[in-house]
This record gives sequence, structure tokens and C-alpha cells, in this order.
Amino acid sequence: MNNIFSNSVDMSSQRSLLRALGWTDEEMGRPLVGIICAQSEIIPGHMHLDDIARAAAEGVISAGGKPIIMPSIGVCDGIAMGHAGMRYSLPSREIIADSAEILLRAHGIQAAIFIGNCDKIIPGMLMAAARVNIPSIFVSGGPMLAGHVHGKKTSLSTMFEQVGAYNAGKIDGEELKNYECNACPTCGSCSGMFTANSLNCLTEALGIALPGNGTIPMVYSARLALAKRTGGAIMQLLKKNIRPADIMTPAAFKNAETVDMAIGASTNTALHLIAVAREAGLTESEISVDTMNGISERTPNLCRLAPAGEHYIEELNEAGGISAVMKELLDARLLDGTVLTAAGVTLAELVKNAVNRNREIIRPVNSPYSPTGGLAILKGNLAQGGSVVKKSAVDEKMLRHSGPARCFDSEEEAMAAISSGKIKAGDVVVIRYEGPKGGPGMREMLTPTSAIVGAGLGDTVALITDGRFSGATRGAAIGHVCPEAAEGGTIGILRDGDIIDIDIRACSLNVRLTDEEIEARKATFVPLEKPVGGYLARYRKNVSSASEGAIFRK
Repeated sequence: MNNIFSNSVDMSSQRSLLRALGWTDEEMGRPLVGIICAQSEIIPGHMHLDDIARAAAEGVISAGGKPIIMPSIGVCDGIAMGHAGMRYSLPSREIIADSAEILLRAHGIQAAIFIGNCDKIIPGMLMAAARVNIPSIFVSGGPMLAGHVHGKKTSLSTMFEQVGAYNAGKIDGEELKNYECNACPTCGSCSGMFTANSLNCLTEALGIALPGNGTIPMVYSARLALAKRTGGAIMQLLKKNIRPADIMTPAAFKNAETVDMAIGASTNTALHLIAVAREAGLTESEISVDTMNGISERTPNLCRLAPAGEHYIEELNEAGGISAVMKELLDARLLDGTVLTAAGVTLAELVKNAVNRNREIIRPVNSPYSPTGGLAILKGNLAQGGSVVKKSAVDEKMLRHSGPARCFDSEEEAMAAISSGKIKAGDVVVIRYEGPKGGPGMREMLTPTSAIVGAGLGDTVALITDGRFSGATRGAAIGHVCPEAAEGGTIGILRDGDIIDIDIRACSLNVRLTDEEIEARKATFVPLEKPVGGYLARYRKNVSSASEGAIFRK
């Protein structure tokens, strides 16, 4: 397993630069393991990733490799939320994938450990792993612990909803400050089943990370031990030449979709799984928005974590983690246990001894929270290309809803109306020109959805958008509406007062307009184009629709 720089006279010049880094003769001959680490001081989930990287490096050294820690950018969605900065969050995924590819290819790296934690970082790294296809494994920073206010557990979603409650006059400034200081008590990815934790859990389901990756809290010493084991595991993958293409197969993606539905993961997984699958060479027939409802129909929802319920990731970890969830699904023949994992064994072998220690947090298959999965893809004349909702986080009364549209051409316009009390019970808030192209950047709408819930309208008001939602969003919030307004979609020609019919159980989203009325409006419709420059202008030009994963067009 020598590296390309060892021994050859032709590589003497390159070795002189490695010696400038302080490398010894022994290190020169070891296999090179790139550790792509997204540590930064602006993302709580990334604050201590340097500790995880050092622990992983120790594991690599112990197993005979030469670890090389290299950087990755990242965006904190929570900090970027509610302002223009959120336009850069989803676009950062493509930069993360491209930069990891560049670092690994340019430096002759033989194997890779990817260390990230938060929303776009993990899928961007997964895309890079599939693209470069050298032996690879993932270890995240882990979730933060839940906060505590008035004896109840809290999270970032609680915080956003309390801002809505304050704006609605339901709490005072002192109470809001109390939540602000206690909602996010430790470093780590936000404590509910939000996007970051959803993706880290799904790395286990894909088989590209070791057990515990999605759920062991960042502040636990067990997280460092996991990183060390990951460092040892990558050397075994290199020795056996097991690559992402051997692990992230069509069967593995179906497993990931199944676990996605069982744990009630973030709606953003609908974007990211498709994007990663395309990098792995999977076709639309193998994974798409159309395959997701079929998997949801046969997959029971076993977990209801925040924002859908009162439990948090730390409790899922105590209950047995994703291994226990997968053991429940395997025993019910809902997963393919023959797929290979990064542990070097099959999935069935990996989780055979997993135990469900809390049957309220991880319901058994014969007693689920719901007989169908946590996400649903809705289609109709308002979303011919599909839309997505986290149905496990929707109030029962809102699974079917009809109401008048209240149309806004940006998140800011919608927030002004919500905050000033102009949205009434029964309304359907429509936020458009926030899609991948129209935003550009497909901003998350946690601020308006939380404002609606905080104002006490969560069980009477729906929201639809061609943008997307944080995994922390709850309520009848339907995102990824395709085609988006900027692409001439029906959402762009809606008018105030148009009646919108939502039926989440039937997976339908329609406006009460005839085909002729829709075509007549579209005949004179000119989509709005927001002025942007720099990377966002290039992104808008190249990005595909949300139903295609919002990847760059090939």
C-alpha cells in the first residue's frame, strides 16, 4: 500500500516538499489518508471538529497510515437563517464537493475520512466521496445536547418559535432572553431530528459510517473513541480496496430512504439523497421523488423526535441509536441486510446485536407512530414535478386543508405580513421566488414557519413554497414546489384568494383553477429575476430543479 511519492526517483522533488512539512522516511512510505475536516469557529456543530480529526488521525497512525488533515468550508444554516446569507447555504454544497475532489485528487490521496456535521457539509462530502471513489468513511462531530427551560427540553426550533410568540405578544422580552440563553447549551449539531442529524443518521443507513455516527453527542468522550475506530476502519477499507461504489449501491440508497421514513427525517433529505445518488451513478428509476412515496407507503414511522415530538437525538442514542432502528426494520424484512458497510461486514452482521432499549422512542414495527413514513411527496396542478412535506410533524387537523392563497414574492414579504398579524386562520401562505434558481439558492423558511407556530396558527395555517425548510420546521409546511416560479411553475401565477387544496394523505397539492385558466395566466406570465452577482449568478445559471436534487446540470 505504498503511496505514489515513495521510492520513485521521479518523485524526489515532491518528497522534498513533504520533508518541508516535517515528514520522516517512515511516513514517506505509509498509505496517505486525507482527513477532510470542516472545523470552524462560526458553526456550533463544527467548533470541536479539530478534536475529532486528531482522534481519527490517531486511529490511522495506529493502523499504519499517514493522516493528512485538510480543510472544508461550511455554512451554519441557523446563523444564516432569515437574511440574505441563507442564499449561500445550499450552493455551498457544490463548493464543498468540488473542493474535496480537488484536494484528494491533486495530492495523490489513497483513502479519505470525511469529518463534518451540519446541513450542506455532509451531503457535499458524500457527493465528493461518490465522485472520487477512493476508500472513504464518515465520522461526524455529533449532536448537541438539548437545552432546558422551565424543566422542559428545548432546541433551536423552540427558540425560533419563541421569537414568533414574542412578536405575537405571547411572551415578554425577559422570557425570550431566557430561551435565547438556554436553547442551545453545548457545541454540536442542533439537538432534534433536523437536517444535520438526519444526514448523519443516514450515513449509517448508507453504510458509509460506523454505528453511533448519527447519535453520539459531540460532548461525549465516546465520540472521540468512535473517531479513533473510524481511523482504524479506513485502513481496513484501503487494504481490502472497498470503495464508496461498493457500499453506496442502489440497495443501500433504498435502505437509507427506508430509514429516512422510519425516523421522520428532514425534508432536505429529499434533495440530498437524490444529489448523492446522481454522483454515485444511480438513475431516476432507482431513486427519485417518485420512488420516495412508494417506500413511505411500506415503511412505518418509528421515531418522533423534535420537531415532530418531544424526544431528542441524545434520547435516540440512549435507546440504541440508528442500529436499533435498523434492527427493527431488518427483522421486519424492510431493509436489505446483505449490503456491505464501511465496517467491512454486511449490514445484517453489523447490527445483529443491536438492542432497542426504549420502545417509546423507537417504536416496534408492529406498534408504530404511523403505519407510513415521516415524509410525503405531493403532486398536482400546483406541483407537477413534486413537493415535499414532513407529514410526521403536521397537526392531524392539517393533513387535509383548503384555504385562500396569500402570495408573497420573498421570505421577507411573508414575514412582514405574519409579524403584523395579516395572516388569518385558514390561510395558505405562498412564498415563491425562493427556489434553487429563483432565490437564487433555495433558502430555508424556518423563520416564517416558526412565526406561524409561535403566533398560535400552526393548526390552522398552511405554507407552501418553492424554497425549502429547516429540519426544525413543523406544521403544514410544503416545500420544494416544482416547477418553481422562476422556471414558469404554477406557483408563480397564483393570486391572492385562489383556493388551494392540500391533501397530505392523498399526496396531492392543487389550486382550484382549470387547465384553461392556468394556461391563460401563464401566457402573459414573466417570471421575476432577482439581481445577484458573483457565485450566486453562476449558481442560478447552472442549477437544476429541486426534484433533481438541485445539482448542477451535467
